[in-house]
Amino acid sequence: MINIEFTNHALHVVRERMIHTEWIEQTLTEPSMRVPDPNDPEVERFFRPIPEYGDRVLRVVVNTSVVPWRLVSVFFDRTMKAKL
Repeated sequence: MINIEFTNHALHVVRERMIHTEWIEQTLTEPSMRVPDPNDPEVERFFRPIPEYGDRVLRVVVNTSVVPWRLVSVFFDRTMKAKL
């Protein structure tokens, strides 16, 4: 797995939303789209459809300016399904 640190918020939402860490890893290592966050130059957004979850698009928000990368948030982005 990619070297990543989870923030407390990220740990909470992963548990609450039952998001598998394998899905996060796949999204970070093989994203369908990777874009800079428009509000924070240190943060990037990674997107990937998850077939096991009805092809809903997972958004993984990561601070890539630090080592290890810091996962800020993760959620299924309803606005991206039609775009990927």
